[in-house]
Amino acid sequence: MPLIPEEPQIHESAQGPRATPASSRTAPTPRPVPGPRPAAPSRPGRPGPLRPAPPVQRTPRDTAATPGPSGPAAGAAAPAAPQIQLIPASAQGAVDAAEEAVDLLLDAGRAPSDVLVITTGEQHPWATHELSFGETSYWAQHDARDDVFYTDATIAARAASRPVVVVAVNGGSEAVAASALSLAHSRANTLLIVCGDPQQINSVLGAGV
Repeated sequence: MPLIPEEPQIHESAQGPRATPASSRTAPTPRPVPGPRPAAPSRPGRPGPLRPAPPVQRTPRDTAATPGPSGPAAGAAAPAAPQIQLIPASAQGAVDAAEEAVDLLLDAGRAPSDVLVITTGEQHPWATHELSFGETSYWAQHDARDDVFYTDATIAARAASRPVVVVAVNGGSEAVAASALSLAHSRANTLLIVCGDPQQINSVLGAGV
């Protein structure tokens, strides 16, 4: 009979150890909490957003690579000769033909500063008028690049390149015309328009322009 009460005591003792592990679990649980705090070093992971920064550095490298191919393209564009358009006109009508060509260019959307006009004979009336105020103010307008600039073959070498050059072959010797056309060809970036006698112009253009 005393064995019977001993059995429940055994069951109680079994329950006792079960409670102790529970209490022991509660005690360590606050201790592991500081353990996850080392996860705070993951905040330095915020420099991880800095990782997008290196890709930004890579993108300039990519852009640097693109200029590389464009460089040869630019090199190819440099030697490319301008388009040449011939407008038949007499020596007396060459300046008027050049004016019409300029008007058409502006109507088509060309900026006035894109156009240079060279005469081989008499100066254009605009050039004559502006030169009456002195060469300094005349060339200052050229450098300002605010409008169409008119010059003649004798001083055209001082003019800078422009996208479009219009030549009015309104007189002068064949040598002057050849010199003006050669100069105009070197100053025109994209388009050269020549107004004058087609036979004379073709002979000059075939000579070496």
